Amino acid sequence: MKTIYKERYQQLLTLLVEARKTAGLTQAQVSALLDRPQSFIAKVENGDRRLDVIEFMALCQALGQSPAEIVAQIS
Repeated sequence: MKTIYKERYQQLLTLLVEARKTAGLTQAQVSALLDRPQSFIAKVENGDRRLDVIEFMALCQALGQSPAEIVAQIS
């Protein structure tokens, strides 16, 4: 099974969505910060697109979060 379908990856996505909402940002705002289309954020959050490490770090930075702190919350 691909990691994108595993429970831990789904936890990661949930944490990223929560971080975005806590930051008061829309998908469009985050995508503008990353210079990516809004559909990129939607696909990531829906699990349709897997993040690589560099993309994950950039997304965390845009959300004002530490990548290490996000990962530490995954059980």
